[in-house]
Parts: sequence; structure tokens; C-alpha cells
Amino acid sequence: MARFPDSQVVWDPSVLDYRFSHSHPMDPVRLRLTMELARMLGVLDGVEVVAPRGFDAIELGRAHTDDYQAAVRVAGSGRSRIDLTGYGLGNDDNPVFLHMHEAAASLVGSTLTGAKAIAAGTATRAVNIAGGMHHAMRTHASGFCIYNDAAVAISWLLDNGFDRIAYIDIDAHHGDGVQAQFWNDPRVLTVSLHEDPQHLWPNTGYPTELGGPEARGTAINVPVPAFCPDGLWLRAFHAVVPSVVREFRPQLIVSQCGCDSHASDPLTDLSLTIDGQLAAILAMRDLADEVCDGRWLAVGGGGYQLVQVVPRTWTHLIGAVVGVDIAPETPIPDEWRDLAASLPTDQVGAVGPLPETMGEGGDTSFTPWEPSSFDPTAPTMDATADRFIARARTAVFPLHGLDPEDPRD
Repeated sequence: MARFPDSQVVWDPSVLDYRFSHSHPMDPVRLRLTMELARMLGVLDGVEVVAPRGFDAIELGRAHTDDYQAAVRVAGSGRSRIDLTGYGLGNDDNPVFLHMHEAAASLVGSTLTGAKAIAAGTATRAVNIAGGMHHAMRTHASGFCIYNDAAVAISWLLDNGFDRIAYIDIDAHHGDGVQAQFWNDPRVLTVSLHEDPQHLWPNTGYPTELGGPEARGTAINVPVPAFCPDGLWLRAFHAVVPSVVREFRPQLIVSQCGCDSHASDPLTDLSLTIDGQLAAILAMRDLADEVCDGRWLAVGGGGYQLVQVVPRTWTHLIGAVVGVDIAPETPIPDEWRDLAASLPTDQVGAVGPLPETMGEGGDTSFTPWEPSSFDPTAPTMDATADRFIARARTAVFPLHGLDPEDPRD
């Protein structure tokens, strides 16, 4: 296998300590299974796998207030006497657990390690599958996210040689925390493709959310309808993302690669396959190669089908970063299947049939968007998706000097 020579995988077992409870849907077993699958398939052979390096907790101040950090520390000490309600902690989404600050900080340190490697020129691509905590806000936790690793890394990059960064978020949920962090910063383009916010938490991410007065047009939101399959999702992506990213001319792309858009994810309502998610990952890599000399920082995110989906999709992600493109028909090693079958059910729930190959035979072909190609009054999913596309293009394209009616833009 030919490997991309300037790539880095950031990994340390400490990230497995980020576990809210035995019953919480975001179980770090998904990370363990991903790394084991990547190892067994030979994806990590000859690849630089590094532990988080040189993380200073002061960097958290780039994205989180001192008060909030103190609350996380106290809550995770097991001796909390403070009211955590205002900090988004102690609820069903974000229950308190011991050493919570240290575990969350390890995720930030991992993403920051990849960012620093790219800034130093020791890596062109880097990946941290444990990252992607895109809902965490400056003053509180949100949506399983305590600290916002992508926001910290982007802020650091802006102070260390970069002044145009594109953040692309393909999680089924809106990337609200990163958008909020850079709402009024014209140096950062935040792009989020997500399930229709009328139907999915956090119920934000409408095309009319465009950024603050000093950064109008740098927040881009592309909702897709519930149950959207591969082809429609890819049509939406290609109708909006490449054009605005090319026009923005970033020096680096940061990708949040949540895989909860899969049809079997228990928390969302989209209908992508492993093959569709791989196509999205490769599209972002190709865009980085085209517009910013390949500089690409990829992180994980959501994904709650812990056995059948996350390990395969994120092994594809690691492969894309290190230059090992895995054919979808590649068999899953029996060793990995034995490992998955041996895990306690309190870790993975009802496992169900174990996957046999690295793909699912999904149809990733799509018809490119054109303004005259649909009936805007039709009640079909295709028409709904195209209306969303048209609204996103109409809202943001003129702000970038692009024609929302011209499919070539």
C-alpha cells in the first residue's frame, strides 16, 4: 500500500477515559474498535502514531471561560458542592464523571497536537478520531461535548501562521459550538451539513445563519431532509461546499467527520451508508488537496452505532488521511469480529450481525444540482433536498461573489 508520507495519527489510550456512564450512548469502545480495525487491516503499518504532546491547559481559555473550566474541574473531582445547572453539567446528556476535566482535556490536546504538526510543517495531514466535540460552548457543556477541541485548535492556528481556515462539519447534528466560536471572525469559514433542524437537536443551523456583522457569509448551513440517502446528501454537499471553499481560499481545512448520519444510527434520522460517508470523507480530502496544498486536520464527532458503523467509517477516515484507501469490498478480519463479539453487552448494547466487509454496497452516484431540475412544490424528498440547497445557495453565494442560479458555481 502506498502511503501519504506527511501524515500523522494522534492517539493515546487516555482518550478512552472520556466516558460519561455505562449506559451513555457515546461509549469510547467505538474508538478502541476503530483503532483495532485499522491496525488489523494494516492501515497503521509504517504510519506515525503519536500521543498528545505539549498540551498546556491554558489553551482551553481560547474556547472556554475560566469559570466554566473551574466548574468542570470541581465537578470531576467528586467533591462538587456547586450548582452545575448553568454549566450544562449533571444532566442526561452530560452527566458528571470522575476526572472529567482531564479526560476532556486529553481530547483537546490530541487535536491540538495534530494542528501543531501541520503548522510546524512536520505533517500535512493529521487525524484525531477522539475529537470533534463540536457542541461545547464557551460557558457550558452541550450535547455530550465538554470542551470544544476543534475551536481550540482553530484559535491556536490563527495565532500561529494561519489567517484563512475552513471548517467543514458533516455530523448529522449542526456544528453549533464551532459556529458560535467564530461567528464574527472573517478568518474562519464554518460549513455544516446536517439533518433538518426542525426535526433534530440542537434545532439550529438554518441557511439564514450567516455570521456576524464583521463576518457576513462565513457561516454556511446546509440542512438535508430526514431520511436523506447517500445520493441526495452528496448532491447537497457538492452543490454548496466546493464552490464556497474554493472562493474562500483557505490555507487549511478542518473536517469534523461525525458518522451519525448512518441509516442505523439510534439518535438521528438520516439514511447514509458506510459508502456514502466514505465518499464525503474523500471529497473533503480532495478539496484540501485542491485548495490548500493538502493541509487537512480531521477529527471524529458523533456516531452511536458503536460496532457496525463507527469503526468502519473512521478506519476509512484514518486510511484517507494516511493515504491507504480501503476498498469497500475488503473483508473484515475474523480477529476483529471475534473482539467485537467478546465485548460486554453493557458496552455495545445489542450488537446484532457483525459486519463482513468495509462497505455496504451503497449507491454513491448523484445527479448534480441545477435550479431547473426540480419542481419546488413537489412533496418528494428530492424536491425538499433541492429546496434546502437552493435556500443555502441563495443565502450565501452572493456574499462570496457567486451566482446561486449558476450550477457551474
